[in-house]
Amino acid sequence: MYAVIETGGKQYKVEQDQILFIEKLAAEEKDVVTFDVVALGADDGIKVGSPYVEGAKVTAEVLKNGKGKKIRVATYKPKKGEKRTLGHRQPYTKVQIKSIEA
Repeated sequence: MYAVIETGGKQYKVEQDQILFIEKLAAEEKDVVTFDVVALGADDGIKVGSPYVEGAKVTAEVLKNGKGKKIRVATYKPKKGEKRTLGHRQPYTKVQIKSIEA
């Protein structure tokens, strides 16, 4: 059984005990969070919600909050002597899917 959840403006296909990195949530380590289910797939077929499947939810445990690898962003304007380098680290939340309820 799998489910498609929506969080952080993105959709993820998840299965039980899967670990994934999602956009940062306002939750602490070892908190339990629930997600609404956009689609639910099983051996007998697939259910698609509009926008969410009624009565279905995915429960996950927050493993940690952190920041991704640093990326460098450079801007340059020719003939003006203007250069600038910036760094960015995207925050994330690492979660483990505990259960999928239909």
